Amino acid sequence: MRKLKKGSKKLLNAWAFYDWANSVYTLTIASSIFPIFYSALFVSELKKVHAFGFEFKSTALITFVTAFTFLVVAFISPILSGVADYIGNKKTFLKFFCYLGSAGCMGLYWFSLEHIHISLLFYFMGLIGYWGSLVYYNSYLPDIAFPEQQDRISARGFSMGYIGSVILLIVNLFMVMSQEGGEAKMEMMRYSFITVGLWWALFSQYTFYWLPKGVSERHKITKTILLNGFRELQSVWKDLKQNLRLKRFLYAFFVFSMAVQTIMLVAVYFGEEEIAWNSNEEKTSGLIVSILVIQLVAVIGAILTSKASEKFGNIRTLISVNLIWMVLCVYAFFMITPTDFYIAAGIVGLVMGGIQSLARSTYSKFLPPTEDTTSYFSFYDVAEKIGIVIGMIIYGAIDQFTGSMRNAILFLVIFFLIGIFLLFKVPRGPISTQKNHPN
Repeated sequence: MRKLKKGSKKLLNAWAFYDWANSVYTLTIASSIFPIFYSALFVSELKKVHAFGFEFKSTALITFVTAFTFLVVAFISPILSGVADYIGNKKTFLKFFCYLGSAGCMGLYWFSLEHIHISLLFYFMGLIGYWGSLVYYNSYLPDIAFPEQQDRISARGFSMGYIGSVILLIVNLFMVMSQEGGEAKMEMMRYSFITVGLWWALFSQYTFYWLPKGVSERHKITKTILLNGFRELQSVWKDLKQNLRLKRFLYAFFVFSMAVQTIMLVAVYFGEEEIAWNSNEEKTSGLIVSILVIQLVAVIGAILTSKASEKFGNIRTLISVNLIWMVLCVYAFFMITPTDFYIAAGIVGLVMGGIQSLARSTYSKFLPPTEDTTSYFSFYDVAEKIGIVIGMIIYGAIDQFTGSMRNAILFLVIFFLIGIFLLFKVPRGPISTQKNHPN
């Protein structure tokens, strides 16, 4: 295999293709079929489940498990990124998390309330595999693309992910809707989890083939290796004191990402529980169609956001997108009918991919000159994961104690409002030249 030069078209496409491979997890498992499958397991109107010695509202349980998973990811990411940086082979760790997540997805075939703990373990594996791999995947961006390429290739990655995941979801939707009986539909949902695992593992091979191993040349592992990642995070934190722009952007990202990721993780559970569907069949097809709408519109949204950032600047564009998210939370509180939900899905799609891709590329362009991109993106990912933990715990607690997901979704308005305020505090100016901008 020949080594591709930084900025080469083939290398950029190979990197972006991992989005095609892994985005099927976020669409089928995190966003559509698994939430519908999970909710269908609860025949009682109360939707209570016993786990870990407590009784939980079903949606609160999956929210808390998700929060715990992100807490684990936030803790182990610095350890593993430190190891990867030290031995100079972060691709190995990207592969490990990819295959762990793939196995977890396929394990969901056996998910049941009778074996809730092992079932939640498979869910945990899929979630930790997906998010664990992203710390290494994202850290490759400044390694393979020049600053002027990063907005476009980041958006291309998200767009490829949306297209690939929609293709598989359409196949899965056909599988589920081709069955008439409830049990037959449930069995097809189980098979869809296997297709996700296989798709993720197989299509990622193209990315693995072309991506370089890493930029470090160190190979010797010492007894202090496990703490290297935390030392690197500490070093990044110290560097932030000298980089006002990057520090203030991270504060803003921490807050608004907390809300965005929480909404994306609970959207279908919200639609399943809070929207007045006419029948179970309409609910199943309606929720999946809504997710398809989100994905298709998100392709356009990611491209439009990239173009808007070129014209108006990254920060101004992010402020505008956060305003839309804030209005959406208020709108969601009053949603009742399927039509209301479809309208919200279309708007979510427009801003979902844009805010993710633009936040990633903005952070990449704000970085100081360095070859140690893994440490900086590890810091970025740890901030994102801790934010998700806080967001999901708050959301789950409000859902558990008030009995309504509407109250929880409305509370997220506060995070978007704070995020907008913090984005206004980010110093303006040419991204390529301003690394340490005064107040």
